[in-house]
Amino acid sequence: MNNYPRISTGNFRMPVCALFAGALIQLCGCEKSEEELLVDRSDLEGAEALIGLEFTDEERELMLEDVDKHRKNFESLRDTSLNNAVRPALFFRPVPGADCANENNAKTMWPIVGGVERPDDLQQLAFYSIAELGELIRTRQVTVTELIELYLSRLRNFGPQLEAVVTLTDERAMKAAARADSEIAAGFYRGPLHGIPYGAKDLLAVQGYKTTWGAMPYKDQVLDTTATVIEKLDEAGAVLVAKLTLGALAWGDVWYGGKTRNPWNLEEGSSGSSAGPAAAVAAGLVPFALGTETWGSIVSPATHVGISGLRP
Repeated sequence: MNNYPRISTGNFRMPVCALFAGALIQLCGCEKSEEELLVDRSDLEGAEALIGLEFTDEERELMLEDVDKHRKNFESLRDTSLNNAVRPALFFRPVPGADCANENNAKTMWPIVGGVERPDDLQQLAFYSIAELGELIRTRQVTVTELIELYLSRLRNFGPQLEAVVTLTDERAMKAAARADSEIAAGFYRGPLHGIPYGAKDLLAVQGYKTTWGAMPYKDQVLDTTATVIEKLDEAGAVLVAKLTLGALAWGDVWYGGKTRNPWNLEEGSSGSSAGPAAAVAAGLVPFALGTETWGSIVSPATHVGISGLRP
């Protein structure tokens, strides 16, 4: 959720700022009063020398706020007393009193939205709901190809400003759109997601396209596989139009190409790490998008940009 790079040592990864915070406490903690105990660029440079890293002024500026937050977090930890009888948090059960989730696998029945008509200006479709778009496709008032072209155009026009798009999957999308139009014309309608465009956080592999994890060392990485969730959406007829940004290695809203912006205030980041999916949905660049959640990575950007985020 915070905006800074991470470093890797073998299979162990940690936020650079978490490491910096410890070093910075040692570097500046004894020389400043509590009122003055804020981290500045000179402190960062000293920490870099201490742990053998070097960053640019721009990178340091992005890190300053979160470094100081980590410093305060480390201090607050010392105010909390936990004895050895306190168990670590290893299990999450969201339903009070429930022993297990519903296992009957009942099929969800989605209601049909009636009375939806094709607008004179197709740009209005950018902010239609999935159900409304689905009804326009089902009733053949709008072709899937028209819809995909609309959203690809918006991604090209506004994606760079929001710094929310890593890769357009336009060739894949146009092939899928033609296939969907052919199926629907022949009377084969797969369901409410048939022909619906969407974006996916660039943590999810798609064969033939880069999967960068938002991090400079992996910016050209291509994995010879497709994530199961993408395959399932393919089967449902949904159309992937873009791989969207995430904070480097799924942390924050800063990736190797910049800082993903809040569409309502371009001076702000969109929070993270599902930064691109949240910003793209809020700006009407896709009707829905896939994120991932470990520690607020869906709910934080969704809250920040004013959309609904479903946490797994």
